[in-house]
Amino acid sequence: MYTTLYGKEPAAALLEKAKLDVSKLKIKPRLVIVLVGNDPASETYVKKKLEKAASIGVNATLERLPGEASEGELLGLVRKLNADKTVHGFIVQSPIPKHIDYSKIVDAIDPKKDVDGWTSTNIGKMFLGVPGYLPATPAGIIRLLEHYKVKIAGAEVVVIGRGNVVGKPLAFMLLQKDATVTICHSKTKNLAEHTKKADIIIAAAGSPGLLKADMVKEGAYVVDVGTTKVGEKIKGDVDFENVIKKANCAPVPGGVGPMTVAMLISNVVEAAR
Repeated sequence: MYTTLYGKEPAAALLEKAKLDVSKLKIKPRLVIVLVGNDPASETYVKKKLEKAASIGVNATLERLPGEASEGELLGLVRKLNADKTVHGFIVQSPIPKHIDYSKIVDAIDPKKDVDGWTSTNIGKMFLGVPGYLPATPAGIIRLLEHYKVKIAGAEVVVIGRGNVVGKPLAFMLLQKDATVTICHSKTKNLAEHTKKADIIIAAAGSPGLLKADMVKEGAYVVDVGTTKVGEKIKGDVDFENVIKKANCAPVPGGVGPMTVAMLISNVVEAAR
């Protein structure tokens, strides 16, 4: 049996360090999460983020806007938070209603308060490998692999999915760690041909059960980032029950999720520092 790559322990270590950093500050870090509408999954994620932040001494608050709020109203709130000197970091929880341009909202955030790492300024810094706030989920995946002492330098890595949230930024972060990276996507002709050669596979396609055991080489490391609601359950991109018999695998839930929250809170503490 191979190792299940749980995120709980490395996330707890990150939060413990953040808690120690908070205790050394003369100010109390403040995080604001903006929630537009009442998406059930978002409600759950936001609750976890607020609870974890509060548990290490961060002043975490929620700003709600109704689902019918205009783009102008949301931009107004973003500008207000940019100007508020008591706020060290804030995020606009996605998804947001379709009548609002999310990229426009994100790029209105002050990069110094962009603890989700999504402004073009912070993405550009990540691309160049210079200090800035890294996107929480890709950064959390790197930390998860490092916690389990997975050798990234020189590894053959396949990233399944080319989205702006995980696939693209993660590929660049892995390159900076000296991995050889292949990005696969919906137009890739033979996915298994690539994944069978990989030492590390990151599945971030949002396609439940996409990665089967016969597509993975023995002893590889597999990180599942998929979160698709099927009925009442959240399903990952990996056929976990069978893949774990052949490779080390991060589950859904319990793998990357705790790391994302911990990285976000770490960024807030850094912003306050």
